[in-house]
Amino acid sequence: MGFKTAGFALAMLVCTASHAGQIVVGQVAPLSGLDGNQGRAYAAGIQLALNNANKGAGINGNTLVLVRKDDAGNPESTLKLTKELIEQDKAIVLAGYFGISSIETIARSNILDKEQIALVGWRASQIRPETTNLFNVRASLRDELFKVAEHLSTVGITRLGIVYEQGPGSLQLMNSAGEAAQKAKGSVVAMAGFPAGTTNVQQAVQGMIKTQPQAIMFVGSGASAAAFIEQYRKAGGTASLFANDGVDMEQLGTKLDDAMMSGVSIAQAVPSPYKISSKIAKEFIDTVTRSEKLEVPVSYAMMEGYIAGKVVVEAIRRQGKSPTRQGTIDALGRMDFYDMGGYSVSYRPDIRAGSKFVELTILGGKGKIRQ
Repeated sequence: MGFKTAGFALAMLVCTASHAGQIVVGQVAPLSGLDGNQGRAYAAGIQLALNNANKGAGINGNTLVLVRKDDAGNPESTLKLTKELIEQDKAIVLAGYFGISSIETIARSNILDKEQIALVGWRASQIRPETTNLFNVRASLRDELFKVAEHLSTVGITRLGIVYEQGPGSLQLMNSAGEAAQKAKGSVVAMAGFPAGTTNVQQAVQGMIKTQPQAIMFVGSGASAAAFIEQYRKAGGTASLFANDGVDMEQLGTKLDDAMMSGVSIAQAVPSPYKISSKIAKEFIDTVTRSEKLEVPVSYAMMEGYIAGKVVVEAIRRQGKSPTRQGTIDALGRMDFYDMGGYSVSYRPDIRAGSKFVELTILGGKGKIRQ
């Protein structure tokens, strides 16, 4: 079922070139299910950026409209709904997709090349090869792993365990984890996977209890991370716990008690949405403050959606009055340094991970940031 952003009517467009008027940005994401909160938060962030762009005369006389569709985390639905966005809704660009299986389904279908359309901004708990028309606005999971390993080396931790959501990028994840640990003069002593899109982490918990690493890096969703942390701590696990950016710390705070949350670290790939630490953070916070009631609470996923929305707006702006799908791809490909104020995005022909920004956030009780 399609979701239209409140306050806008969808114009009927008849070709891949957008006429002066309305430009459709299409999102297929889990707006329900395990990752529903993150999917809706990402969408809210994109909408905030589009709202800013639409003020006054809009972008070169055009108004940007976000059309959302819920795949509930089902890759087959992701492809079906993407075709609807392209063929029926006449989207000029796609944004804000979730999940390695969904991303791989889109990539393997070749729909982005066939329809000459870009996908800007996606979240997945796996490592995948760069693809021409898939433009991410964040650092890669590999960068997150190296950031965590770098931190561990400074505190003398050398035995690392990896718990990960299974999927097509598992082998690349294993290789990158090994490289990161080796660079930090440590080693990966255990790796345990769990089924994608689930919270079935019991075997992973048992594996980590048995091997007793000093630190564990969890790569998955917020719901699965909460399940792992709870079961691991109850089983007597004492390792330091780290998580990738795909773990929603806000969701952790609603599912875990203070003792279990305290000391968990998350590798964040975008600036904090809670403090004015940069120009982009101030802009985001000011935009939220001026906005009507949000669909979901402020979060890192919303901040990332806002950044993705700004990248989309910039690619549309650079084309003048008549942006097209191919024109958007070309504009993104030439975006060698787009500075948003403390956060920049750059693309090269063989590099589609737009940023290298990663910082560690250490949590206290109720998911509050301690450091």
